[in-house]
Amino acid sequence: MKVILQQDVKGQGKKGQMVEVSDGYGRNFLLPRKLAVEATAENVNTMKMQDKAKQARLAEEKAAAEAAAQQLKGCQVKIRAKAGQGGRLFGSITSREISDELKAQCGIDVNKSKIVLSDPIKSFGTFEVKCKLGSEVSGVINLLVIEDK
Repeated sequence: MKVILQQDVKGQGKKGQMVEVSDGYGRNFLLPRKLAVEATAENVNTMKMQDKAKQARLAEEKAAAEAAAQQLKGCQVKIRAKAGQGGRLFGSITSREISDELKAQCGIDVNKSKIVLSDPIKSFGTFEVKCKLGSEVSGVINLLVIEDK
């Protein structure tokens, strides 16, 4: 019996796959628990349409991420911070601060969880901060930390 999995099933496959299972396993376990549906012509067409929609959505997200990466190239974010003696900051610059200033200064909305800080920024100067924008697309934020008087 051929079925289309509605959820991941251990030992059978991932959601959206069409697999061949024994008749009893399909009728008595997968179908009653709504883990799968029979692979009728209508269900196969529905599966193909959902797959096409998913591919189109992924392509659109990748294009948006690439556009955001291009915008990040021409933008420099300035953050003012207070410091003590020796030029060391009180605290550190967080990804949330970078995200907020990026939106305020350049109009680019990047979630703070997508900003990757390899180590905390605790001094003045210029920094290049990596930003994971989407599937295999990353950008660089040029960050300038200056003293707040």
